[in-house]
Amino acid sequence: MRLFQNSGVYAPYLSHFHQVNREATTFNAQVEMFLEDRFGALHFLAPVLAGSCTAFFTNGDDEILQRTWAREQGMSPNASLESILLAQIESHRTEVFYNLDPMRYSSEFVRKLPGCVRRTVAWRAAPSPGADFSRYDLVVCNFPTILKSYEARGWRAAYFAPAHDPVMDEYALNNDRPIDVLFVGGYSRHHTRRAAVLEAVAALRDHYRIEFCLNRSRFTRLAESPLGRLAPLGKYRRPKEIRAISRDPVFGRRLYSLISKSKIVLNGAIDMAGEDRGNMRCFEAMGCSALLLSDAGVYPDGMRDNETLLTYASPSKAHGLVRCVLNDWTCYAEMAKRATRVMRSLYNKEGQWEEFTRLVSDI
Repeated sequence: MRLFQNSGVYAPYLSHFHQVNREATTFNAQVEMFLEDRFGALHFLAPVLAGSCTAFFTNGDDEILQRTWAREQGMSPNASLESILLAQIESHRTEVFYNLDPMRYSSEFVRKLPGCVRRTVAWRAAPSPGADFSRYDLVVCNFPTILKSYEARGWRAAYFAPAHDPVMDEYALNNDRPIDVLFVGGYSRHHTRRAAVLEAVAALRDHYRIEFCLNRSRFTRLAESPLGRLAPLGKYRRPKEIRAISRDPVFGRRLYSLISKSKIVLNGAIDMAGEDRGNMRCFEAMGCSALLLSDAGVYPDGMRDNETLLTYASPSKAHGLVRCVLNDWTCYAEMAKRATRVMRSLYNKEGQWEEFTRLVSDI
């Protein structure tokens, strides 16, 4: 199978990546350094991570990366990102196109694929009103509720999970975990349930080391600046308890490292998949042997309350569980290690690749 995997990159990470990797001047060097940093690696299939000659990987929304390839191939400097991606697919003689960015490259793009492409698969793990994935042979993710919504629109859909990144194993071995509670993600008062949990846990900051690595919007940064405090921007300011423990966002290996230094990783859904659970932070926390503390819901196989993770039903319950865990960390550290063993067993890269090839063959 000649596999082409296209991804899309979170903009703040992309800016950071190109700043610290300026010495990578060729397309292959940039891809190699991106894959080495592991951002999004739980979604990348085994042949991509292994550097197989039959697999091609790119980030189709990364203008610097894509224009580097186009320049190396003698394409016009005015070529669109879409035309560059199509040229890459044709040059690779792709048989299976696996797209992690179908909101950008939807059915209209699929109609333009060269004749060598036999099967098309899209990953999309969020509600997508107005999107058109009808030309993809298969749409996959690990949220059953979302998959049902795709099937209701007449699209073929199937369950497909992220996989444990074997690089996490080196981080999971760390037993020196000075951070008591870590949260990495977004904070918004519009996500009322998550915001309430973060505020409840932040109230423990005088007793424990708690760090929140939060994405801040442009308005939040302005509202919390000295100048912004003079403007009527109060609704964009985060509560004092949240600001006191906030840090900059982290990605890739820096995220793995921070999780490996943490006892508890706090997680919370944002109402996008009903009661379904299993976002990336679950796999990352459990893969690096931190104890996952997450909201109650329906979790994937192996993610079991009081066996491999702990769940809360309310902000006060989350607050209480943090105290309980940190008062008896030796016991709960064993639960975290058990979770890592489960991740390696149920969600390894070999199994992910076998399942992907099975799904493609069943189309």
